Amino acid sequence: MSALRDRGIVRSSNNPVADYTETLVSRVLGLSLESQSQAGYDARGTDGTRYQIKGRRLTPHNKSTQLSALRNLALRPFDTLAAVVYATDLSVLYGALIPIEVVAELSRFSTHSNSHIFLFRRNVLEDSRVTDITAALSAP
Repeated sequence: MSALRDRGIVRSSNNPVADYTETLVSRVLGLSLESQSQAGYDARGTDGTRYQIKGRRLTPHNKSTQLSALRNLALRPFDTLAAVVYATDLSVLYGALIPIEVVAELSRFSTHSNSHIFLFRRNVLEDSRVTDITAALSAP
């Protein structure tokens, strides 16, 4: 982990998929990452758009596309969810920019975690309000 941190690939000692996704998305989209203590969103666009960035790595033993908890969704802590699903080898399977309105419609509230749960299935890309960024994320 320290080698990844030294190279600027991850920002913390947390789940490396989360940090890697923040780095990948911010670099590809030209976003400015916020401090790690910023609640509700991870990056800002040049136009001020607030992005929550989430990633999920699928494995042979766990094919769930459930992203990590989305807290305080009713307070609109971000404008757009940038979500990426990876194969076991961390190659990008698909990614999208999802407006918070779509996230709210497609997620469910969990009293257990006091957060919203969002399953980023491939069919989310079919929603006309969603922007598919798979090709941009997969480009060398």
